[in-house]
Amino acid sequence: MNAKGFDFKIETPKTHLLKLFFLLTIIGCNKQEEPIVAEPVTTNSELISAVDISSYPEIQKTRPTFYNLDNQEDNFLNILKNNGVNTIRLRLWVDPENEHSGFQEVKGFSENLKDLGFKVWLTLHYSDSWADPGKQVTPQRWQGIGFTKLKDSIQQYTKKVMEQINPEIVQIGNEVNSGMLHPEGNINNNQQQFLELLDASIQMVRENAAETKIMIHYAGLNGATTFFNKVANLDYDIVGLSYYPIWHGKDLEALKNKIDELGNDNGKEIIIAETAYPFTFDWNDWTNNIVGSEEQILPVYTASPQGQKAFIKRIKTVLFEEVNHGLGFCYWGGELIAWKGAQATDASPWENQALFNFENKALPVLEAFKID
Repeated sequence: MNAKGFDFKIETPKTHLLKLFFLLTIIGCNKQEEPIVAEPVTTNSELISAVDISSYPEIQKTRPTFYNLDNQEDNFLNILKNNGVNTIRLRLWVDPENEHSGFQEVKGFSENLKDLGFKVWLTLHYSDSWADPGKQVTPQRWQGIGFTKLKDSIQQYTKKVMEQINPEIVQIGNEVNSGMLHPEGNINNNQQQFLELLDASIQMVRENAAETKIMIHYAGLNGATTFFNKVANLDYDIVGLSYYPIWHGKDLEALKNKIDELGNDNGKEIIIAETAYPFTFDWNDWTNNIVGSEEQILPVYTASPQGQKAFIKRIKTVLFEEVNHGLGFCYWGGELIAWKGAQATDASPWENQALFNFENKALPVLEAFKID
């Protein structure tokens, strides 16, 4: 190795040692002056650009035709993948009333998704139907069995899921603001038992799927700091937040600040686990839509294809560029077209927030999913 200003054709050992000492001193000083550059928390290959399409296996049975951004007929999953979606989020219910979101459907769909190159992110509701802050109903098969047996049951269930599906990301519960598996796991009445239930499931993930990242998922911003302080001693990897303007406020700066706060305080990566935005206030079936007025959205982003895209681009920019611990985002209900027909009263309350318009054509918002 040559160094500028030094000639290593030394004639005496003493001269060689003196010059070598002088060179090492200079190199050492230069190293001390170099700034220490922190390694990034994630790389582009690890960032999550996700959609939740849990209802797609049911919708697929009606054989809808989808069109890509060039208005060409294309496969639904191909359209997602070709526009940068790299992760698919799926809910898993214990004993649903039909096969949809049950173990066999989710296992088969997960295998298909992995074959296509998607990462799989499972949401374990630990319920037979929707679990959210307002309801955390214990599955029928586990009701009344006592806390000790309940904890053992969810461990065996979690072990089965990890062994047979082995997702890249797993949520222990869904929007567990109030706990899970009520009444035993109600955070307000039985906080210690709630923590024990979470920990029991986490142990099964670590033991049976060591590479899987574990998420704890909270809905909204208010109360998030207090909640994550309560679970601070648990062994998990990702803070998941739901953010919908209709329920969680219309201040994106507050969202950004909360993400930074939670990431810094907990040393965890952050994902917006659920979000969505309307491209219209119109409807395409007779099922009442959840979002349908200006008061429910952000004034700066209109209910239009351009407004929907701008909202998701802003969410992505916050997570990928403006906070320290951002790992990604997930768009909820991207598949929820009006699949039962124009007069269905039990179909989609979300078709005006899907990723496809009323003719099943891909919307411009899909362009926001690509990771640079």
